[in-house]
Order: sequence, then structure tokens, then C-alpha cells
Amino acid sequence: MDIIADLKWRGLLYQSTDDAGLQPWLAKQSRTLYSGFDPTADSLHVGSLLPLLNLRRFQRAGHRPIALVGGATGMIGDPSGKSAERNLLDSEQLAQNVAGIATQMQSILDFECGPTSALLVNNSDWIGQFSYIDFLRDVGKNFSVNVMLAKESVKNRIEGDTGISYTEFSYMLLQAYDFVHLNRSFGCELQIGGSDQWGNITAGIDLGRRMNSVQLYGITCPLLTKSDGSKMGKTETGTIWLSADKTSPYQFYQYWITTADADAGKCLRFLTELEQEEIESLDAARESQPHLRESQKRLAEFLTQLVHGEAGLQKAQNATAILFGAEIENISDVELGQIFADVPSAAFAKTLLDEGLVLIDAIAQAGLVKSKGEGRRAIEEGSIYVNNKRVSITDYKLTMVDLASETSIVLRKGKRNYAILRFE
Repeated sequence: MDIIADLKWRGLLYQSTDDAGLQPWLAKQSRTLYSGFDPTADSLHVGSLLPLLNLRRFQRAGHRPIALVGGATGMIGDPSGKSAERNLLDSEQLAQNVAGIATQMQSILDFECGPTSALLVNNSDWIGQFSYIDFLRDVGKNFSVNVMLAKESVKNRIEGDTGISYTEFSYMLLQAYDFVHLNRSFGCELQIGGSDQWGNITAGIDLGRRMNSVQLYGITCPLLTKSDGSKMGKTETGTIWLSADKTSPYQFYQYWITTADADAGKCLRFLTELEQEEIESLDAARESQPHLRESQKRLAEFLTQLVHGEAGLQKAQNATAILFGAEIENISDVELGQIFADVPSAAFAKTLLDEGLVLIDAIAQAGLVKSKGEGRRAIEEGSIYVNNKRVSITDYKLTMVDLASETSIVLRKGKRNYAILRFE
């Protein structure tokens, strides 16, 4: 695979240290490359998908990826793209974060495929061995403060209102040394990252030349943003995480299903491994039949299966089908709550189900109808559903067998008017 041509077609090649020479250099033999991930949480998020998937692209093209988790640099925080100092994490929290991130990486990169098997490393293993004096003597002497001040990530902070601490100012030295160490230990010659990492990447290349007398390379990709310039992966309720505990497969799937048409084409190129022919076909379908949302469905399917596996995708699709009228059964309270997060609910004593709760009373108390008379007519007309199953018996009583989950029954009037009954 011509990985450079593929990156260019997808719009993923933003900057490189050798535009003309990278393609033949990569084609000559298998190369080792790395990308770093900041362990500020115990899960990666949607923004982390781009560099992680780029490592996967290189691996599938015959190269060996290294995923570096910044156990040491994470204690400082990268100032790139940040307008204020980060909160420092303690070693215990960092260890938990690193463990969580490692699990997610193993679902995307192949760690057992022979010569191109991915490696997962933690820079605390080598940065932690340095004394302060040794680091200044061996690494710091190779850096010009004038050059560091000219780097975009530093200059923006100095010119801003908050300034930059000496701690974050030193981050560039630590990340640059990562590249040097990985080159010495694993023959790593290429670093990839987001466009905001260009200053750190070129600092590592320069340090490699000074300390190891080697030629290293760098590539950046655009940041994952929406057409309006805002970051992708952020919603009104918060960040979209790769962890199922933080963002369920259903919520993850729904995020991509609701992608705007203006962003769908870029997401298909940036975040999937679909071939050019299929993506261009989806582009055409989006222009001619946007209401079918074929691009969004394909995007959601690919990413949910990649991150959460086939079982996660099936669960997400089943939950989505429920919103469009599929019968509801054998679902958990948690899943039900995620699907119907914005649906009004009413609470009842569970003992009512032993003797039976009259459906007309239930839909009235849940606010689906204004009166029992209206409720009776709605049942007779066939517009009342229990767990998405039509009920046409006017004296129907809800019992334990009607529970869709451990504690809940879903009522519906018409196509989209839902209410949840919770029995405690």
C-alpha cells in the first residue's frame, strides 16, 4: 500500500519533514513509527481516534507502530493547544489511566502479528530513571531557549494572558527525548501526531540529530474538527469516550449517526478504512438522497464495531431500533435509561404490579393523555403501546410480565410520544 498517497487522498497529510522523500523511504522497507497519547483520563476519547487509526493504517501498510503512553509527560501536561496550565495528576491516578488506555489500544492495534506487531510503551520507564542534573546535562544542553520560545505552542502561551510555567515549558524536552529513546531502543524513525504537535515533533528530530546523529522524520494530520471549527467528540452532555463505561456503545453509535452532512465525508475519510470507491459512492448518495443518511449509518457501524466489537455494535443497533418501534424486552435499566434519557417518567410502588395497574390509569398518570376518557379512546384507536407492542384491550392491566427491564415499563402513544413507568 502507498500509505502516503492514501493519507493525501484522505486529507490526513497536513505537514511532513520530507514531502518528496517520505514515500520512497517508506516503500523501501518496513519502518517503525510512534505516536504519543496523553493519559489525562482512564479512557481515550474521539479526538484520540485519529492518531490511533493512523498508527493502524501504517501497520496495515507493513510498518511497526509504537503507541506511547505518557506516564511521565502526563504528570506535566503538554501546553500545545492549551490556553491554561493543566492540573497535575498524581502517580496513582496516572497508573489507573495508563491501564485503561492500554486496553482500548489493544482493540485497535494488532500486538501479535510478528515483525509488525504493535508495541505499547510508557515513557515513565525511561524518563523516571533520570536525575534532574543528568537530564539537564545530557538533554537540556542540546536545546536553544531562543528556538523553544519561537515554537507556536510556547509563543501562544507567552503572548496570552496566562503565560506558561517552567514545568510546561520543559515538556518539549521530555517529548523530544522520547523520540531519541525510541530510536535507540526500537529503531523508531518516524513520529506522527496532530498538527498541534509539530513543534514537539521537530524538536525530537533535531535532538535525534544532535544526540544520535540520525535522520528522523515527522508527519502531522489535521485536528479532528467539525465544519464550524469546533472540536469533534464534544456534546452538550460532555466528551464522547471510547470506554463503554463512560460512553455506552449506543451513545457512541448515536453520536456518529447524528453527524452533520457537512462533516460526514471528512469523517468517512479520516476515521474509516473504507476504500475510495465506496466513500465516493456514499458522497454521491449524500447529495442525491440525504434523508437516507447512508454515510452516517456506515460511519457509525464502522467505528462502533471497531471500538466496541460486534457485540457492542449489535447492542447499539438494537437500541436504535427500539426508538423506531422495535419491541422492547430483556434490556437493562441502564440501557433503557440511555435510550430514553430525555423521556418523562413516573414512579410507582412495585407492589401495584402484583394486583395489576390499569393501563388507562397508567397512561393518564404518565401524562400521555389528559383524561381517562381520552385514554380509553386512544386504546380503542390502537395508538397505545406497552414496550412498543400495541395494546387494544381497554381494561388491560400492567403486571410483572410487562417489565421491559428490572424496574421499568415503556409506554408510547402514537409514533414518538413516550413515557417511562418506574416501579420501586
